[in-house]
Amino acid sequence: MKVILAKRAGFCFGVKRATQMAFEAAGMDKKTYTLGPIIHSPQVVKKLEEMGVKALKSLENMDSGTIIIRSHGVASDEISEATQKRLEIVDATCPFVKKAQEHVKSLSEAGYWVVVVGDADHPEVQGIVSYGGDRVFVVGSGEEVKKLPKMSKVGVVAQTTQSFENLKNVVFECLQRGGEIRVFNTICDATAVRQEEAKELACQADCMLVIGGFNSANTRRLSEVCAEIQPRTHHIETAAELNPSWFEGVERVGVTAGASTPKWIIDEVMTRIRELNNSD
Repeated sequence: MKVILAKRAGFCFGVKRATQMAFEAAGMDKKTYTLGPIIHSPQVVKKLEEMGVKALKSLENMDSGTIIIRSHGVASDEISEATQKRLEIVDATCPFVKKAQEHVKSLSEAGYWVVVVGDADHPEVQGIVSYGGDRVFVVGSGEEVKKLPKMSKVGVVAQTTQSFENLKNVVFECLQRGGEIRVFNTICDATAVRQEEAKELACQADCMLVIGGFNSANTRRLSEVCAEIQPRTHHIETAAELNPSWFEGVERVGVTAGASTPKWIIDEVMTRIRELNNSD
């Protein structure tokens, strides 16, 4: 059985940067927390907790110490609250997410209604939306745009992990609803490259494994992309979830991982697959 690992599986630039900043802060002898999970990897969050860095849901009970802003970013009022409390802020927001926040803010200030393409329940989107006041709509597809009112000036920004195809569909529908349209393609290149690579791998493989947190939007999307091509696609978080029956009659296994998946988890999965292969 041949096992093929995607070249770009695992940490993207923004996640690698955020985890490095978090572990560096954890090594300092200070009271340190993250505002929300630093990345969507339960295993990384657990490691930070073991080092004394816990994730907070809010700043309500924090009056001193260091707060690390997660890679997905946070709402603008949470940054203001941390500043007012004079907390030491380590801003690990992904630069691509930061750019989306800035675009929403500038569009709103310029009098545009802003359409954010993404998952309204995702923390990244909730943070991005907060920079646009009450002039923001969140849509998950072009179909949802049809429910929006007519707008004279529309600005479009995307959640960084959205597919380019979905962004195009939303923009097309916005052209039917508004007069002046401004579009900022804020999709992270790493997301698009990973998805294309996953598609190519799924075409070659008899079975696909997608490694990453079940709460990770980009990992779930990778799994969906692969499943559309190869029905024998399995989304797992750790090597312990591997099922030997998945590999029955399989000659080629494709493996990829979400942008929040650390290398050590990928290595453990690869090792376990080899063990299962050797036992056969």
